Amino acid sequence: MGQSSSVHAVRVIQAQAPRLNLNNLLNSGDDLTSKLPDECLGLIFQSLSSGDRKSCSLVSKRWFVIEAQSRQRLNLKPRSDLLSSIPGLFSRFDSITKLTLRFNRSTERLDDEALSLIAKKCPKLYRIKLRGCREVTEIGMAALGVHAKGLKKFSCGSCSFGVKGMNALLDNCASLEVLSVKRLHGIKNSGGIMIGPGVAASLMAIRLMELRNGQCFSPLIVGSKKLRSLKLLQCSGDWDNVVKMVARRENSCLFEVHLDNVQVSDVGLSALSNCLELESLYIIKTVDCTNFGIISVLEKCSLLRKLHIDGWRTNQIGDQGLVSIGKHGANLEELVLMGFNPSLISIQAIASGCKKLEKLAISSSKTVADAELSCIATKCAALRKLCIQSCPISDKGIEALATGCPNLMKIKVKKCVAVTSGAEALLRLNRRSLIVDIDVCEVEVEAADASDAGTQEDEPEFLPMVNQEVAATANSSEASSSRNGCAKRRFGLFRVVARACKKWLNRTSS
Repeated sequence: MGQSSSVHAVRVIQAQAPRLNLNNLLNSGDDLTSKLPDECLGLIFQSLSSGDRKSCSLVSKRWFVIEAQSRQRLNLKPRSDLLSSIPGLFSRFDSITKLTLRFNRSTERLDDEALSLIAKKCPKLYRIKLRGCREVTEIGMAALGVHAKGLKKFSCGSCSFGVKGMNALLDNCASLEVLSVKRLHGIKNSGGIMIGPGVAASLMAIRLMELRNGQCFSPLIVGSKKLRSLKLLQCSGDWDNVVKMVARRENSCLFEVHLDNVQVSDVGLSALSNCLELESLYIIKTVDCTNFGIISVLEKCSLLRKLHIDGWRTNQIGDQGLVSIGKHGANLEELVLMGFNPSLISIQAIASGCKKLEKLAISSSKTVADAELSCIATKCAALRKLCIQSCPISDKGIEALATGCPNLMKIKVKKCVAVTSGAEALLRLNRRSLIVDIDVCEVEVEAADASDAGTQEDEPEFLPMVNQEVAATANSSEASSSRNGCAKRRFGLFRVVARACKKWLNRTSS
């Protein structure tokens, strides 16, 4: 009884409340943001693009100040007066937490003095990216580590400082958690000097890419006791010993390992079986890995959820290794197989054993055909996304997906020459909610023939009927669409303000 009376009271209040006319309010000329708190207005600016923020900063003095105070990300481009403009620039943007410094050979370069000054002016710096900073040496890196005490993420690419510069940073950044290094030219001739962990005891992720003499990072990788993610991409040299020492370390907490085109054999791969917390493993173009290494990891790493393997068509990993995926991959949710020729037995083992598999991608295989695809459609009940590329499947295999995989949300088929538009139409007819992305080769051939003929009479045959209707009515609806677009922009602004106010209220209440 009390509940119905309260509901009636609310309805009476809503009926008696004056309705807000948004058009009159917008055309009144009043500053609608004058009553918004500065923090709430700053949250609105953070949801805008960089260009829109620049335009908003020119509206009024208040907006100019609040936009600068709320900006946390800055991408600094080269300019001739860089050193002299740094004090004024960072005195305005004093809340920067994420900074990108990108330079190239033909522009003004960043030197140690400029980097040191930037580090002093950015006390809240959380992440920094250096790109093409060839004039920075160990002096600038030491200054960055000393002044940026809260730095947690550091990334550099195409820089010229070497081992001393990296050690200078790691000896001063105690809070560093993520380190990404790409094409660091100064480490080619390190003179036997190695890179140690320094005071960076909280380092959790290391990513090394396209390095020569990258083994000088070995003491850092092995000495990072909290290391969770290790990514080695296109780094020369033998990495078996490094991977083995990291994996066999006591209380190893490796969560993710990415080995891409590096020299790692079964010695290093089998050592990863000691990482019982391993959930994500990428083995890309590692030609020395065989069935033994894969089986060793799968037998002990029962928590593995993501597995990407690119066999590079070397046939080093065969049915024995693929069957072990189905046998030991009970928790596997994402599987990518590239450059393999699995048999139907292997596909059956994977489809039957990996009950939680949600994402599956098979590429560049000569044996995955209609029978294998029908097996996937029948047994992979949890599958949500499927990608097949450069495989000898036909319409028969695609038709099996029209009734199989009940949870399938998206399918992508690329470079499968035997798949026609009929199979695509059947999928769209039987499963209307399914996102279908199929390359139909016959359409490409017809389109090429039409373009070679040079006639315009055949072109409309390849256009959908919906597009023809839209083109016929475009002129009549142009005026109304412009009015609707203006209204949508206005109400879109109100939605942004509403979200910002809600976020601000949550912060103040907490």
